Amino acid sequence: MKLMSNEHNLILIRGAGDLASGIALRLWRSGFRVVMTETAQPTTIRRTVAFSQAVLDGQTVVEGVTARRAENAAEALSLLEQGILPVLVDPEARCRETLRPDALVDAILAKRNLGTAITDAPIVIGVGPGFTAGIDCHAAVETMRGHTLGRVLYEGSPLPNTNIPGLIGGFAGERVLRAPADGIFRAERCIGDRVKTGDVVGWVGESPMCATLDGVLRGLLASGVPVHKGMKAGDVDPRNDPSYCQTASDKALAIGGGVLEAILHFQRMG
Repeated sequence: MKLMSNEHNLILIRGAGDLASGIALRLWRSGFRVVMTETAQPTTIRRTVAFSQAVLDGQTVVEGVTARRAENAAEALSLLEQGILPVLVDPEARCRETLRPDALVDAILAKRNLGTAITDAPIVIGVGPGFTAGIDCHAAVETMRGHTLGRVLYEGSPLPNTNIPGLIGGFAGERVLRAPADGIFRAERCIGDRVKTGDVVGWVGESPMCATLDGVLRGLLASGVPVHKGMKAGDVDPRNDPSYCQTASDKALAIGGGVLEAILHFQRMG
C-alpha cells in the first residue's frame, strides 16, 4: 500500500456529486492527482458545487478548481498534465484498468456497494453505508451527520441510512423537494434563487414541484433528467444565504477530510 509523494499519486473517485466533489477538493488541494467518474446523466442536486456538471456542460469550476469532461483515460491523463481535473463518463470505473490508480474512492453514495472490490486498487476507500472495512474496502468513511461525521473506520461499517436529511437551519426533511410524479423533470427556477413556500420551482409533465419552505434554492435537478415520484429533486436552504450555493458544504469537506486521513494513514503505514 506504499504511496510516493502526493504529486505522483493518482486517486480515482467513483461519483462526482457534491459530496464526492468535496472529497476531490480536499485531495486536489493536498497535491494529489484526481480523476472522477460519473454516469451519462447525473442526478446531482447541488450542481453548482459538483464536478458532475462537467458531464453536461463539458467544463465546470468549483471553488476555483476547473474540471473538464474527458472521453477516455488517455485524455484524462492529458488534462491532469494541464492542471485540470478530468471527469469520465464511466459509471463502472473501468478506466481503473488503464489508469491503475494508487487509491480508489467509492463516493457514489448509493447506500450500498455497486461493485467496488478491495482488489480494485492498492488502497480502496468506501464512503457511507454499504461498505465494510477489511471486506470490500481497506477503510470506510462515515457520512451520517452528527458526532461521527467524517470519521475513518478501519474495521466495521458506517451507520445505516435513515432516509432522514440532516438538520440545517432548524429544518430536516422539510427542506428536501421531491418529484411530484414520474416523468422528465423541467426546472422553473435556478439554484441561488430566493423562494417562498408554495413557489413553483420545477415541473414533471403538468405536475408542479413547489418549495416547501422559505429560503434559498440550494439544489435543483437539471432539466431533462428522468425522475420517479418521490425522488429527491431539489433542496431549499432556510439560512437564506445564496453564497452557500457556491461552496462545498461542511459535510462534504468533513467527509473529504476523512478520505484524506485514510490515504495518508496507509501512506505512513507503507
